[in-house]
Amino acid sequence: MKLLSKKSIVLIISSFTAVLILFLFLFPLRTALVFHVENTEEIQAFLPIEEEDTFQLIFTHSIHLTDVVEKYRVMDDLQIVQTEIVYEEFGIGMPSNAGEGEEFVYEDGKYHIKNMSNVFPSLNIRNGKTVSKNRLAWGNDGEKMIWFNEYFIPGDWYKVKVEKLTLWQYLKGMKIHE
Repeated sequence: MKLLSKKSIVLIISSFTAVLILFLFLFPLRTALVFHVENTEEIQAFLPIEEEDTFQLIFTHSIHLTDVVEKYRVMDDLQIVQTEIVYEEFGIGMPSNAGEGEEFVYEDGKYHIKNMSNVFPSLNIRNGKTVSKNRLAWGNDGEKMIWFNEYFIPGDWYKVKVEKLTLWQYLKGMKIHE
């Protein structure tokens, strides 16, 4: 049996290492809620998230200045489903009743529209400029939370999608953490 030469061994190891590095840096591995700058592929920030995880977008309504909570869940196909909206006052942009299959309730001084099933491939979100109190919450019923201004420029808008990130994107991006 003929042994491989040193050159052959080095070539095999180098080739294997190159393929491994390419795989790790170019193959999507980690699911995240990704905030793209406007309508580009540039990633401003991302939140590691899994299928079936939930998150909330909380903003202060610009007219009645009370919080509005929009609750979402990540679907198996990486789309986003809105499951509930919670608000304190009726006004411009606020629903006045539930749609078909939804439930409208008043609990603890707030209006809830529950059992929503609005599915989105992405969301366009503007970080408030005049009233900039937007927040992102996640975990068990929103136990973890950050203020948008910690990661995003007031007045800018972002396209939010659930995507699989490569290790390279994950390492070079701004990871959202509490």
